[in-house]
Amino acid sequence: MFTGLIEDTGRVAAFERRGDAGVVRIETALPSGEIAIGDSVAVNGPCLTVTAKGGTSLTFDVSPETIARTTFRTIRPGDMVNLERALRLGERLGGHIVTGHIDCCARLARAETRSGNRVLEFTLPPEHARYLVEKGSVAIDGISLTVNGVGANGFSVNIIPHTLTGTTLAGLKPGDEVNIETDIIGKYVERLAQPWRNGGGLSMRTLAENGFL
Repeated sequence: MFTGLIEDTGRVAAFERRGDAGVVRIETALPSGEIAIGDSVAVNGPCLTVTAKGGTSLTFDVSPETIARTTFRTIRPGDMVNLERALRLGERLGGHIVTGHIDCCARLARAETRSGNRVLEFTLPPEHARYLVEKGSVAIDGISLTVNGVGANGFSVNIIPHTLTGTTLAGLKPGDEVNIETDIIGKYVERLAQPWRNGGGLSMRTLAENGFL
């Protein structure tokens, strides 16, 4: 479990494909003495397991599912990545609940500066856009952000200077892809409500009669 508050931006030192899987080595300023083999670290959003460490580098195995679903399919040595260690019980939850399980990739459609802030507009598949709500939360490349606006196949976020300089967002250009994790609460609500949909008894009238509206 993560919060979406980035601890460090690391650099991809090496990425080796092994069939459909891969192994990535990242140079980072994270305190290696506090990180054990087997620990979880969010690397640009996906939760990966530390398999080796040495000096200032951490090594992770990358599964075929992660490569197929995320921007790891195009990652290259020299790329910068956002890093966050797993949340410890008892720590402050400053961002939002982030699992490290990526739903899809979004593409940056537009970027502009307004009043010293950076406004980014993304497009993504409609089947994932439905989980985004205005003023809700979204994790972009592992970063916890507030959704400014939502459309049928896109959304926008406002990036303050502190977040821009402390993450990889400053280097994004229109056309670039990012990893998206939507808010897990919406996905559970949809799943639990599924038996009641499509004639199963759930309607606006039923909700109103039972005090939900």
